[in-house]
Amino acid sequence: MTLLLKLSQLIDWLNERVGKGAFWLILVMTVISAGNAVVRFIFDYSSNGLLEIQWYLFATIFLLCAPYTLQKNEHVRIDVISGKFSARGQAVIDIIGTLFFLLPMVIMILWLSLPLIAESYKINEMSANAGGLLRWPVKIMLPLGFALLALQGVSELIKRVAFLAGMIADPNSKAQGPTPEEELAAAIAAAKIKEAK
Repeated sequence: MTLLLKLSQLIDWLNERVGKGAFWLILVMTVISAGNAVVRFIFDYSSNGLLEIQWYLFATIFLLCAPYTLQKNEHVRIDVISGKFSARGQAVIDIIGTLFFLLPMVIMILWLSLPLIAESYKINEMSANAGGLLRWPVKIMLPLGFALLALQGVSELIKRVAFLAGMIADPNSKAQGPTPEEELAAAIAAAKIKEAK
């Protein structure tokens, strides 16, 4: 089990680096979006390529940050049900969900996406929009993102089993302290007080 926990830490490290790296794509996407809007407003010119690159970046961000979101336990849950269980009960629910829902879904999407990407690359698929972009580069993000999600699912599975074996603390527990929203509200309030002085 110790070796599996090391593997889990390696997967967590990889997905944390990928997720934090993908955060920077939000800045790139925002700059492109703002630049496109300014050019359209000032010069009455727009580019389908610039619009599509925003969509491609959004898809990339979503796919590369999903494993990081799962790792940080910030994914969507049905807390109305799972919140009524003990930490051990929640770990069992997570194990069942990972084995029977997450991993089969990820494997199915990976399996079905590979022929589509191969065909897109083979025909050098282009967007149907005038001035649009190649399609296969963004399609490659699909198996990459889902492969990382599968790895993170395995990591979470290892952590839940280790928790049930008493080897680690509850992986579902969240750090105590203010939420990011509460920190932002406090920073805004502090800035307003500072401006008032």
